Amino acid sequence: SSNFISSGNRTTPSYVAFTDTERLIGDAAEIQVAMNPSNTVFDAKRLIGRKFDDPAVQSDMKYWPFKVIQGEYARPKIQVEVKGEMKAFFPEEVSAMVLAKMEETAEAFLGQTVKDAVITVPAYFNDSQRQATKDAGTISGLNVLRIINEPTAAAAAIAYGLDKKGQGERNVLIFDLGGGTFDVSILTIEDGIFEVKSTAGDTHLGGEDFDNRMVNHFVAEFKRKRKKDLTTNPRALRRLRTACECAKRTLSSFTQASIEIDSLYDGIDFYTNIMRSCFEELCRFVPQYYGFS
Repeated sequence: SSNFISSGNRTTPSYVAFTDTERLIGDAAEIQVAMNPSNTVFDAKRLIGRKFDDPAVQSDMKYWPFKVIQGEYARPKIQVEVKGEMKAFFPEEVSAMVLAKMEETAEAFLGQTVKDAVITVPAYFNDSQRQATKDAGTISGLNVLRIINEPTAAAAAIAYGLDKKGQGERNVLIFDLGGGTFDVSILTIEDGIFEVKSTAGDTHLGGEDFDNRMVNHFVAEFKRKRKKDLTTNPRALRRLRTACECAKRTLSSFTQASIEIDSLYDGIDFYTNIMRSCFEELCRFVPQYYGFS
């Protein structure tokens, strides 16, 4: 993509930010999130196709720095300040902004107009979530040819690679743990044709749930040591979350990660560290909580 060429990244974060002068999407939105937490929207995938009173929505709202309100037909809407004026968007509208950005990126790279699209969703998305995702594509101006499951899309890519090698039947397990959703599928692939044998997953289990464990751990530590509640300050909480995301990645390769945040809250610096074993213990029950062991 042109985004890869221009920024060096192979993926585009599903972030949309509203400032006093413009709307930012992708990396540009994510970079400024600590400075503008209440007007930077992410996790639309965890809202799309759900009702406002859905327990998952109510739980996630505790962690989001942006405001979610009840809109028409009991659907959630995201309230932000756009150029000095309060506005509310449905999750589909936010997703449409990201999709429009991806369309623009693809067109710049291909040098031609892009209108048709196949959009992937978690295998366990229900009909409401699938339809809402399709609506997002339509709002963005795309002609959505089909909505397919993410593990199936991954299998298609694998099948393409295997087809090149001309090998026989293969059994493949696709394990897809994303930022907010989780899928696992078992398929057979032969001569470029694949058949899904079984699928399991959770539309509300992903990397952010592991981030939440570390954030809660350090919020409690800060409260214990400094007698200050970070949850009352969206900017401080966002800075801590960004540091935790970085520490999580570090712990994939090292047994210890440090967190150093200058003037996190009321001028107080926050310097601490976390062992991989501690992080594993914090996260140990997360998959079990969601029905996996």
